[in-house]
Amino acid sequence: MVIAEKYIARSSAIAARLIGGEMMIMSAVDSTFFTLNEVATVIWQSADGRTALSDIVTSRICPQFEVDPDQAGRDAEQFVDDLSQHGILMVSEQPLLNSPASPPEAQ
Repeated sequence: MVIAEKYIARSSAIAARLIGGEMMIMSAVDSTFFTLNEVATVIWQSADGRTALSDIVTSRICPQFEVDPDQAGRDAEQFVDDLSQHGILMVSEQPLLNSPASPPEAQ
């Protein structure tokens, strides 16, 4: 079975701020609020619309957090699915070359 690759980009309809190593995100659409852990924050910061989710997992998540690639991939897929249901991440099977500008993140 071949699983389609996912490309992810941050929505422009959100407010995001990095506080103490955790990303805080609020949807402007439904005021849903998320606090991302370190792994989820790496995925969020890597969501440029051009990098495949599998590449984010293998090149950023696995080396940085020393996790099993299969488990990390499943966890990343679940995370992306959850945030995309709230309109916080956009997901495509092709690179999102014209993804909206990512909101600024205060440090």
